[in-house]
Amino acid sequence: MSVAVASLDFGAMSTTPTAGPEQPIELDLRRALRHAGRALCLRCPHCAGRGLFLSPLRLRPDCPSCGLALDRGEPDYFLGAYVLNLMAVEALFAAVLVIVLVATWPSPPWTLLQYGAAALMVLGAVVCYPFAKVLWIAVDLTLRPVTPAELPGPLPPELLPDGARGSRGAPP
Repeated sequence: MSVAVASLDFGAMSTTPTAGPEQPIELDLRRALRHAGRALCLRCPHCAGRGLFLSPLRLRPDCPSCGLALDRGEPDYFLGAYVLNLMAVEALFAAVLVIVLVATWPSPPWTLLQYGAAALMVLGAVVCYPFAKVLWIAVDLTLRPVTPAELPGPLPPELLPDGARGSRGAPP
């Protein structure tokens, strides 16, 4: 039985987000926060464009502003979004439960909590779903930055990663 061990060479990390699979990128907190902030406003985490949803629960295939494919290729791409949605709804439930228990102790309304919690979980899952999907795209863009080849047409300079020029991966 052989075991593969991955080693990380932090000294070889690049500061440019255009690093390929042979060269890992360095995570940038400002870029991660920018992506997350845009996602929480339901905007494209890459370009801050609006209109990512066809309906409240249906995401467009591509960003209407920059053309980034919002489903980045894997068949189970949005499993992370489902986990984020579940975590958000559970956190909402726990917060409401603690607030109601503290506010009404020593005789909490157990029947109201039972039925209200069920309604809150269903409603919370629907309300949090779009945010979870776009936030998952932001996490993915932070960990796996966009390359010029992933975007259609000529790219404006502000959307190009540091040091990259051209369109669709064309040489400068």
